[in-house]
Amino acid sequence: MKTTDIAVIAICAALYAVIGRLTDFGVTFIGVAFWPAAVIPAIFAALYGPWVGGTSAAIGIFARDMLFHGDPLLSLTAGIPPNFIMFFIIGYVTQRKLTAKQLTVGTIIAVIVVAAGAILPTLVMPAEFAAVTGLSTFTTMVIFVSTVGASLIIVAFVSMRWPEWRSYNVGSVIGQGIGAAILSVAVWGYSQLFFSATGYFKAPLQATLIPAIFIWTFATEIPFVLLVGPPVIKACRAAFPSLRRKQPPVGDV
Repeated sequence: MKTTDIAVIAICAALYAVIGRLTDFGVTFIGVAFWPAAVIPAIFAALYGPWVGGTSAAIGIFARDMLFHGDPLLSLTAGIPPNFIMFFIIGYVTQRKLTAKQLTVGTIIAVIVVAAGAILPTLVMPAEFAAVTGLSTFTTMVIFVSTVGASLIIVAFVSMRWPEWRSYNVGSVIGQGIGAAILSVAVWGYSQLFFSATGYFKAPLQATLIPAIFIWTFATEIPFVLLVGPPVIKACRAAFPSLRRKQPPVGDV
């Protein structure tokens, strides 16, 4: 990293922590906040690269968690790892110029990750899932299909209309899917070990809640990353031409 990258990391981390706390509106689902602020490190990852995006997100989410629930162990377990990995992937893929084949493979990977995290547990344990979440299998499937379907439609449309955003969109879906999967399992795992009458989790979470956490995380973050990110990134590059990094040849991953 250069000195500039370190300064940018500090700026992004501060924005992520403060804006994230101001825009979550106190809304949480099984301990996971409503999180439109996910677009902030996604923008920085696209502009400055994967290490800046991942590192700033990890630092920012830790600061935000200290402002919100004050449990450093929970943040180290379920906050920092998924945030770093998610935005590292977004930054890495964005800086690659994907071929049509790589675009297809990346989209398939994203769908498999999301499907494995949301559909399979819901179908295997529908009664338990409905009892814990209050959502029927049908409702869960509608939410899942609508969110993923809309994301893929956006990716396809943007890839045809604005090819320059193809890599960013694919990276966002893959990164968001993997990040949400890690977070949902980490939250469940943390609740198994560190629950108490005075703690963040009063009792261990059932495994059937993992897909619910996954769906909530993916569905409440990906729309902001896909829709808000490109125009802001474009405006930043127009204002600061030095942010236009040279891309590698087509197919270089």
